[in-house]
Amino acid sequence: MIRIALVGEIGSGKSFISNLFGFPVFDADKVVSKIYDEDKSVYKKLKKKLPTFFNSFPVKKNDLIKSISKNKKNIKIISNIVHPIVRKHLQKFLKKNKKRKVVILDIPLFLENKLDNKNDVIIFIKSKNSLINKKLKLRKNFNKSLVNKLRAIQLPPTKKKKMSHFTIVNDFKKNSARKSVKIVLNKIL
Repeated sequence: MIRIALVGEIGSGKSFISNLFGFPVFDADKVVSKIYDEDKSVYKKLKKKLPTFFNSFPVKKNDLIKSISKNKKNIKIISNIVHPIVRKHLQKFLKKNKKRKVVILDIPLFLENKLDNKNDVIIFIKSKNSLINKKLKLRKNFNKSLVNKLRAIQLPPTKKKKMSHFTIVNDFKKNSARKSVKIVLNKIL
């Protein structure tokens, strides 16, 4: 199995690109949302560690935003609770798809959390800052301060690019993105 991991800045379009490959995608953002919606033990742990912010189940995105906006260190507390569960989901995904030729890993902080294996193919998704900012502003619950705090815990884009095997320039247009994906896939396969 070839593991293709997509890395890039917040809002660079990793999820958009991941769905163009035509292979099973592990979308960590969706997994995390499901954990917040369905895993009561996560809520209880968050409530115990950050009682000021978490008062009801399911965990609400606004409560997460408030806790991180109040103190950047809360990102680490939340991550320490959620990431072990995400890793379990990743292992289940990999086991389920072990006979597949390729899987796509769309995991924010993939490199930062040292989830990469030496055989992984890492693709850097590069987008213009103006396009990234435009896309981010369209997101529900957009919070510029939060985005800046999340960017602060990420590796700089130049370092991510250096650690990658390929770069796909994302202009958020399906036709050109598909062509770029096809070119990179041909090189990998």
